[in-house]
Amino acid sequence: MSQYQLALPDGEHICYQLERRSRRTIGLKISSNGLVVHAPKRISQPLLEKALLEKADWIRRKLTQITANQPVPLRWEDGVELHFLGNPIRLKLSQDNANRKPEFEHGVLHLRLTNIVDAEFVASKVTQWYKKAALTDFARRLELFSTRLGVELPKLYLSNAQSRWGSCNSKREIRINWRLLQAPPHILNYVICHELAHLKEMNHSARFWTVVESLHPEYKSTERALKQLAPHLHRL
Repeated sequence: MSQYQLALPDGEHICYQLERRSRRTIGLKISSNGLVVHAPKRISQPLLEKALLEKADWIRRKLTQITANQPVPLRWEDGVELHFLGNPIRLKLSQDNANRKPEFEHGVLHLRLTNIVDAEFVASKVTQWYKKAALTDFARRLELFSTRLGVELPKLYLSNAQSRWGSCNSKREIRINWRLLQAPPHILNYVICHELAHLKEMNHSARFWTVVESLHPEYKSTERALKQLAPHLHRL
């Protein structure tokens, strides 16, 4: 994708990424990463920017909304608040002459590390703990819902994707984003049920959603809740 700037009549500019495709219409995607424009291969740049200018007010409004809703970045220091299965927990950091095994009890994640001032180092250790805990927790849930659905237990892998919470392939491999360990249990359960349903229907047809609903009846409201929570889960 190529980077461009759209000059507005008031002198401001909107940065956007342009990807040309074999399509008939112009598509706009706005996220925390900014504006992405999908345009037909044959449309000229002046004609494309004319169309974007007609949408400029809407684009600016959406970009402003997304910016306002972005959570404050985590500060990797003693006492920072994290989340575990929907509950707030506190990170306690202690200087030590060796990196000790993390301890988690009574809502406190205690890390004894050789370096507690290097934010990147602390973040890596916290992430390691989350991934290890996620593998144990997700495996238990996957076994539970596999039994309810009446399917053979699939292989479980952790995902580090930035735009997908889970996936399922024809090899019966399910990947679940480890960041979901921060979310309330019903949201995590929904993602697992969604991916398990693909073992019955490898699509998003009406039959697929019927399978999802049999495991998680309130899937529609849970999916909306996940979309709202997503920026906060990606702080880690």
